[in-house]
Amino acid sequence: RVTLLELMLSEVSEKSCAGGEQTRVWVSLAAFLAGCFQEQCGAVLRLTAAADAGHEDALVAVRLLDVLCELTSGGGQLAAMQALPRLLESALDTLRLTHLAGKQAVNVFTATQAVTAQEEVAHPAVGFKSHLIRLIGNLCYKNKENQDKV
Repeated sequence: RVTLLELMLSEVSEKSCAGGEQTRVWVSLAAFLAGCFQEQCGAVLRLTAAADAGHEDALVAVRLLDVLCELTSGGGQLAAMQALPRLLESALDTLRLTHLAGKQAVNVFTATQAVTAQEEVAHPAVGFKSHLIRLIGNLCYKNKENQDKV
């Protein structure tokens, strides 16, 4: 699943989906991916434990977020994704929970001035909160209703 999402991310990043029929396909795919993210975003919170065996679901959620950030960065998918009812709320709730998890204990979500361990740099959830903020910003771009929700 992670590899498939990485392939999708590279395809979206190339902006090669500019045609009319391809845009419709990406819009429906974006809605599906948003639903998957809403279901799996809580799995990322399991990364707060150092020895967690269930990293795959968290990795899928991280890659889903990466793809959603790219899909909302422009193109024909933005308006359709801004209209999705629960995507913004899920992103906001996940941001609140990861921020709280970072404050409660020292883990990957803890704000630090200097990274001391090499494994923290390579951790898949590094930058997760910034990507959540990017998604929230994209969903609020020129959308008064979403801005008011935030």
